[in-house]
Amino acid sequence: MARWKDAAQKAEATRARRFNPLRRAVKVPVWADIAIRLGAALALVSVVVLIHWLDRDGLVDSADGHVSFLDVVYFTMISITTTGFGDIAPISDRSRLFEAIIVTPIRVAVLVIFIGTAYAFVIRRSWEKWRMARIQRDLTDHIVVLGYGVSGSEAVAELIARGTDPECIVVMDPDEERLTLAGELGCNIIAADASRDDNLRAVQIAQAKTVLVSAGRDDASILIVLTVRHLAPKVPISVVVRAVDNELLAKQAGADNVINPVRFTGLLLAGSAQGAHVADYMADLASVDGRVQLVERPVRPEEIGKSLGELSSGGKGLRIYRNGGACGFWEHEASELQEGDVIVEIRPSDTAAKDFTR
Repeated sequence: MARWKDAAQKAEATRARRFNPLRRAVKVPVWADIAIRLGAALALVSVVVLIHWLDRDGLVDSADGHVSFLDVVYFTMISITTTGFGDIAPISDRSRLFEAIIVTPIRVAVLVIFIGTAYAFVIRRSWEKWRMARIQRDLTDHIVVLGYGVSGSEAVAELIARGTDPECIVVMDPDEERLTLAGELGCNIIAADASRDDNLRAVQIAQAKTVLVSAGRDDASILIVLTVRHLAPKVPISVVVRAVDNELLAKQAGADNVINPVRFTGLLLAGSAQGAHVADYMADLASVDGRVQLVERPVRPEEIGKSLGELSSGGKGLRIYRNGGACGFWEHEASELQEGDVIVEIRPSDTAAKDFTR
């Protein structure tokens, strides 16, 4: 039994080493950073070469007494690298002054560039990789977005607009171009297949606050939901499916919320047929940029015993979720809030509230 346990631990460690670590986007691409640093170093070296060439009469070559352009380049390089062989040396006061107040600071600057480059591409990147691996290991109460297509990217943008810290969002997608876009928003990104157990464990799926699934295909999304639910039995899962027939399958797979964009579009169209402003109000409710917002939250201690119409937040209570069931504001159960209730209320958005107070 002990051998089997040790073998299982070794297998788990081997799988962990295969994980692609979390990443965050860098502000400047690697090639651009290198080009900028090399360009700055070459520019400084060129300045020193020009100074030495213009002041070549103040230099002496102990070999032949003549200072050529090649001698100037050679002297510049050994001066900047502080090697100094003594075969070429400044002899005039002006040349020595140039070496002291101009060439020496440039020499220091070039050394700083080279040392900074070594730090940026070796030490700092190794440190960042270790830091992100540690963040990955300690992830908790984060939002995992599996699939960064149209729906996934819109969801992430909406979350950030509603105040979610991008560093609390982990985006998993096999497409590097999509991940680049997510990384530019400040999210943690990982290139991996979301249907694999090992990849989901890598983002600490069992410690997530919620999981959003939008794989682009219903079959892939439902498979991902099954995998997530197997690894994280208590984590809320929301999934996007496009076929009505697959909504029940997604529920059976373990999804808590099944969103059908086609159905929602139909609701908007039907609402527009009932009145010119119904669809506009429904879209207003769904977006953080609207004047009103739907909010789901647990009941507060001071609200227990009160009715759904007496919320301390000042919002309008619409629905209560209690013991797995839902009741509207017009039903008898809404007359007295109980501990453990989940409330859905409608509130003015921050923008609308500020406009009202003005």
